[in-house]
Amino acid sequence: MRPLKGRDDRHPYLSGNYAPIIQTRPLTPCTYTGTIPRELVGGQYVRNGANPVSNEDLGRDAHWFDGDGMLSGVLFKRGSTGEVEPEFVAQYILTDVFLATTTNPSLRHPILPSIATLVNPASSLIRIISRITRTIFLVVLSFLPGSRQAIKKISVANTAIYYHDGRALATCESGPPMRIALPSLDTVGWFDGNEADGEALEKPEDEKKEAGFGGDGLLGFMKEWTTGHPKVDPVTKEMLLYHCTFAPPYVHYSIIPANQDRQPKGPTVPKLLNQPVRGVSGGKMMHDFGVSKKHTVILDLPLTLDPLNLLKNRPTLSYDPSAPSRFGVFPRRNPSQVQWFETSACCIFHTANAWDSEGKDENVSAVNLLACRLTSATVVYTAGNLGNPSLADYSIVPKKPISFFDSYEFDQTDKPTLNGISRGSAFDAASDLESKPEDSLPLIESAYIVSPLDEEEQCQLYYYRFPLTTPDKPTISHQFALSAIPLEFPAVNPFFSMAAARYVYGCSTSTSSFGAALGKAAKIDVLAKLDVHTLLRRAEANPPTPITGCVDTRPIGSILAAQEAGTAKSDDPIRCFHMPVGWFAQEARFVPRAEAKSEDDGYLLFYAFDESQLDADGEAPPNAVSELWVLDATHMRDVVARVRLPQRVPYGLHGEWFTEDMIRAQRAVEQVRTIGEKEDFEGGWGRVRKLAYKALA
Repeated sequence: MRPLKGRDDRHPYLSGNYAPIIQTRPLTPCTYTGTIPRELVGGQYVRNGANPVSNEDLGRDAHWFDGDGMLSGVLFKRGSTGEVEPEFVAQYILTDVFLATTTNPSLRHPILPSIATLVNPASSLIRIISRITRTIFLVVLSFLPGSRQAIKKISVANTAIYYHDGRALATCESGPPMRIALPSLDTVGWFDGNEADGEALEKPEDEKKEAGFGGDGLLGFMKEWTTGHPKVDPVTKEMLLYHCTFAPPYVHYSIIPANQDRQPKGPTVPKLLNQPVRGVSGGKMMHDFGVSKKHTVILDLPLTLDPLNLLKNRPTLSYDPSAPSRFGVFPRRNPSQVQWFETSACCIFHTANAWDSEGKDENVSAVNLLACRLTSATVVYTAGNLGNPSLADYSIVPKKPISFFDSYEFDQTDKPTLNGISRGSAFDAASDLESKPEDSLPLIESAYIVSPLDEEEQCQLYYYRFPLTTPDKPTISHQFALSAIPLEFPAVNPFFSMAAARYVYGCSTSTSSFGAALGKAAKIDVLAKLDVHTLLRRAEANPPTPITGCVDTRPIGSILAAQEAGTAKSDDPIRCFHMPVGWFAQEARFVPRAEAKSEDDGYLLFYAFDESQLDADGEAPPNAVSELWVLDATHMRDVVARVRLPQRVPYGLHGEWFTEDMIRAQRAVEQVRTIGEKEDFEGGWGRVRKLAYKALA
């Protein structure tokens, strides 16, 4: 299988505003238009993404998820006289891999093999093993005498960033979280579940007895590999994570309490580290999971990530559309009580929210999950400029294979409060479904499995309901799409996460094509807002077909046309913000308004780029810039402020909003990481090392 060819055979995820940028920048004043909301003053928006620092040969295997983590942030600095002074900052995350690369200028290619190499069915066993062996040799060389930087962790920390217990933490599946200092975005050190390297210890080192992520043992380093999407409970402040490995039991689970952030009179909860989750079917590519107030949902999907696949003549990462999708649901602090629910194959990279359905006795009868469900692993391949092999074993394929956010015409035939706003008590739809599940939506028998041939390529917001009342025969009672519009990178008001949030925001597209100029690269020109409560009530009144069904079957073009014509109903459960022509957005984060009167009373923050800046060849010139937009999230209509940045921010992954209080409450730091001196190859041993590096360049 050959890579898909774009214009001039360029890699779509190395072109235009997907092209990496290596320009770092300290906090730099920015200009802006509009009015910056007072809720933003003193806070900072930060987004993570991959920017490979060694990338001389653009013809190499490359993938959107490859590359060294770079943080791009806007600080809404509080001026001395009360005015707002936005400042932009961009810094690489100084991981072991990044520092080893920058101290050794002879390396022309990244230390880690590209995901595209690992997932490409055309990659021979010899090719894959040679790339992995190269990485192993480079890691070993980094520990030998004379090396400036040892590679103790292989993570590039390029996925997301979160805040927990006085620490900003950058994440990636290939290692533990990395602590970042706000607002400078300096790198502090790896966080092991107890402390981070570089921060001031709260007790003498000789008293530090607790084991961190991974614990002891030969395979302990694999148990440090932490999900890119940990969850932080907005009420208890504890952080929940899981760790995926290649060896049984494949998934371990941790809960880190917030000793610093918890309420003064709040209970002290124990730490939970590396607890096994039994029943996972193998080594998997798990990117996200679900967490409700009392339960956790692990996603065991048919996307395997296992070096042993090579022995089966399969790529290291492969998708099996004939295998089932499995959801493991267990009490938050008791993974040994996991119940496994099974349904047809799908891929889920991001969950939007999860919540419990409780009776009057406060016992949980079901766990509900909202997730962005894909019907194949297309994104894994298209993000590497590869064709999708998942349908190769079928004689019939969907008539319109499409990309990550691609739209399609849906076949209609086939108890705390925030300013008095409840975090879940008003979810009428969930309570109605709970009161009479046998009379509302159809129950899906465990034998009901949909073939991949029955579904076209799609990426939609899906609703799942996992009843806990029949532990001997776990059965998913409800599963269907809430809307036919494509939706990914979901977000909710953070105060309402893990409860019955009414609104989900996400990224979408207005076209079925993402631009011939950039091949399969997904372009986000629509931000969508879905009213989950209303859509679930409609599902109760008119039950969709299990798995393939959809509540609101309108394509996004119809929704946008009605909005632009002014004919959209005031109670329409779907509202969209359409970017101006030529402008494209990135993932948005919700920031509540001060003294908010409703759950959706707030703003969406996201980076935007005007592609009219691209040259005739579709490349971004050195003077191209991005903007940070502040969108009114209630009406999804008005951009209240636009901050012009001094450089562009490539289309990347996940961001977070940090309040002024979070920045002030950070734990003390003794030292930050810095880029060291270049490798010294003097002397006989130095020349030997230089030859070794040259051979592995």
